[in-house]
Amino acid sequence: MKTIIPAALVAVAIVILGFALRSGITRFADRDRAVTVRGLCEKEVPANKVTWPIVTKEMGNDLPTIYTKIQANNQAILSFLKSNGLTDSEISVNPPSVYDQMADRYNSSDVRFRYQVTNVVVVTSEKVDQVRELIKKQTELLRQGIAVVAGDYNYQTTYEYTDLNTIKPEMIAEATANAREAADKFASDSHSKLGKIKTASQGQFSISDRDQYTPNIKTVRVVTSITYYLED
Repeated sequence: MKTIIPAALVAVAIVILGFALRSGITRFADRDRAVTVRGLCEKEVPANKVTWPIVTKEMGNDLPTIYTKIQANNQAILSFLKSNGLTDSEISVNPPSVYDQMADRYNSSDVRFRYQVTNVVVVTSEKVDQVRELIKKQTELLRQGIAVVAGDYNYQTTYEYTDLNTIKPEMIAEATANAREAADKFASDSHSKLGKIKTASQGQFSISDRDQYTPNIKTVRVVTSITYYLED
C-alpha cells in the first residue's frame, strides 16, 4: 500500500506534466503564426513656402552701363514686390553673374556683345497664394522694359511644405488603423483572430508634387508595416 500511493502520485504528476507540455508546445507553435500587413496613409496639403527667382539678363560691351541698367531694373522689381505686399525680409538680391564671351577660349565665333550679365532677385515667402498672384502679374514689369527670363532650368520656382510634424501623428494613426483592418480581414479569412503586435515599423514620410501642373499642392505619404500574431 505504501508503494502504491507514491506510484500513483508519480503517474498523476506525469499526466499533468504532459498536459502542460502539450499546452506549452501549442502556445509556442501559435507564436510562430503571424501575418505582416502594411498600412498606407496619403494626404494632400497646400505648400506653405515658395521660392520665386526673378531673373533678368543684360548684354553689352560696357560693364558700367550694364551695371546702371541692372540697378534700375532691381529698383523697379523691388518697388513692384513691395507695392504688392511683400517685405524686405522676403526679398533678397543676389550678386550679378558676369559671363565674358571674349574670355571663353572655346568661343571662336565673332560676338556682338562681350558681356552677358545675369541678375536674380529672390522672393522667399510663406504667402504662397499672394506670390502666385504676383507671378501672374509680372507682365507689369515688361511694360517698364524689364525682360524677365522664364523657363530657365537653373532658376525654377519651388514650393515646399514645412509643417510635417503637425500632421505626422494623425497620419501614423490612420496608417496603423488601415494596417489593422487588413490584418483583421486576413485573420477572418483564415479562421483565426489577431493577437498582439510582434513587430512594427514606420516607413519614411515622403512629400511630392501632386502633379506637374500643381506643384503648390503636395502629396504627403507614409507606409507602416506591422506584424501580428495569429491565434485560434
